[in-house]
Amino acid sequence: MSAVLAENLSKIYVGGNKAVDSISFRLEKGEIFGFLGPNGAGKTTTIKLLCGMLAPSGGSCRVFGIDPAQNPEKLHQMSGVITEHAQMYDHLSGMDNLIFYGTLFGMSKSDCEKRAETLLARLNLADAKNQKLSAYSTGMRQRLSLARAMMHSPEILFLDEPTSGLDPESAQNVNTLIQELASDGTTIFLCTHQLRYAQEICTTYGLMNKGRLFATGNIGKLRSMVSDKVKVRVKASHIPEDMEYEKAGEHTYEISVNSEDEIPLIVKRIVGVGGDIYQVLTEQLSLEEIYFSLIDRNHAEMECGNI
Repeated sequence: MSAVLAENLSKIYVGGNKAVDSISFRLEKGEIFGFLGPNGAGKTTTIKLLCGMLAPSGGSCRVFGIDPAQNPEKLHQMSGVITEHAQMYDHLSGMDNLIFYGTLFGMSKSDCEKRAETLLARLNLADAKNQKLSAYSTGMRQRLSLARAMMHSPEILFLDEPTSGLDPESAQNVNTLIQELASDGTTIFLCTHQLRYAQEICTTYGLMNKGRLFATGNIGKLRSMVSDKVKVRVKASHIPEDMEYEKAGEHTYEISVNSEDEIPLIVKRIVGVGGDIYQVLTEQLSLEEIYFSLIDRNHAEMECGNI
């Protein structure tokens, strides 16, 4: 059974605004799925559909076989959600907030206390567990939101910018925790505008634009949609005159090849003409480069379709 399955999923708001336009994708258990796109792309609406907060206008979606629109209560028991404005109570301590939300999921108070202690320690909040939430900083609130979403050990986590407002050490701690959860089988559905962060932590991606999901897959698949070439950067005293290259600096050359298997031949040719090699690097397209290339292409296709 797939963790998430969407088939021609659509949402049209009153007035005809098509926020989600017939998108289809599948996520397997344990994936860290980066859901990327500009503001207004339809990301938030998609999450609301998957969480049962909205009913689809067309198509369908399932989360671990559950129809969110038909059985939202059952889905909420197995999912955790973090949004930028997660609701918690300022007059309660961090510990009491977690216990309160844990009991809402049917956990006993003793189980809540044990789970809360573990999560607070893991997220470096143990020293502040008895402080009222009103005294928490933005970063502390963000970490407590993550703890709250994880209280009942959900099978899937919907995260919206989970490291927003965190210092580097806290962000690294959260990232490590997310990766550990995924390795233990928790599915992570992650919305973020931080493309370098997404490349660092996600295993698969979905790219949205104006309600349409125009690319999905791991970074290798997305790279192949932009270019099937591999760029090799070579620093050498000189290279063969008939070798095709672009100058990238003093004694530095960029050479495009079809695969990394061609790199030894490049090295042999340079050495064969008496060149000294100081460095050979393979340069892959980053997620940021892939994203802007594909979204520019999608914009162009959509404009052509409207002509």
